[in-house]
Amino acid sequence: MQGTRPVVELVRLGLVSYQEALRLQQVYVDRHRSGPAHALLLCEHPPVYTTGIRHQPYPGPELDRLRLLGAEVHRSNRGGLITFHGPGQLVCYPVLHLGSFKKSVRWYVSQLEDVIINVCRRLGVSSSRCPPFNGVWVQDNKICSIGVHCGRYVTSHGLALNCSTDLSWFDHIVPCGVEGRGVTSLSAELQREVSVEEATPHLLHCFSTSFSCSLVHRDQEEGGDAKPLPL
Repeated sequence: MQGTRPVVELVRLGLVSYQEALRLQQVYVDRHRSGPAHALLLCEHPPVYTTGIRHQPYPGPELDRLRLLGAEVHRSNRGGLITFHGPGQLVCYPVLHLGSFKKSVRWYVSQLEDVIINVCRRLGVSSSRCPPFNGVWVQDNKICSIGVHCGRYVTSHGLALNCSTDLSWFDHIVPCGVEGRGVTSLSAELQREVSVEEATPHLLHCFSTSFSCSLVHRDQEEGGDAKPLPL
C-alpha cells in the first residue's frame, strides 16, 4: 500500500468480447486468494445483451430473437436483469476485496453510483440516483447501469456508462427490467460527441476519490514497478 490507501491496478483492455472479459475478471478474482490484489478493468464490448441472475422475462426463445439483431447474448452471475453493452460505452469492472474498503455490498454499489454522478457533473450533466432502482439517471432516463457480483467480499462485474453508445440497441429490451423509462448518454445530453476516451480520465479521478485508493499501472515487462497514475 501507499500510506493507508489501497492500491488498485488499472487494466485497460480496449475493445474485448464479453466472454473474454468474464475470463479476465476471473483471473483477477483468483489473484485475491493469496491476499488483496485490487484491479480496475476498463473496456468496451462489441454489441452484446447480458442478463443477470434474475433471467425473467427473457427465456431462451426471447434471447434467440435478440441474437438475430446481430448481437451476442450471454447470461451472467451479476445482479439485475437484462442490459446492453456496445461500442461507445465505458465499461468498468472493479475487482476489489471489500475488506480493504468496507464490507458492505450496499455501500459498494452506492460508491459506484457516486463515481458516475461525479463524472457526469464534471462533464456538465446533472444526474442522480432513482430509488429503488440501481444505476445513475438523468431524470427518467438511465445513463449508467450497475450490476455487481460479490463472493467472499471480492467484487466482479460493475458499471457501464453510455458515452456515445448507439441507444437504438436498447429499443429491443426493457433495460434492467424497468418499465416506462428510457436510456440516455453523455453525447445525447450534451448534444455533442463524448467519447469513451474523453470520459475515462474523469472516471479514474472520481473512482480514486470515492474509494480513497491509489490507481497505478504496471510496466508491461515482467517485474515492472507499479507507477501512480497522474489524475
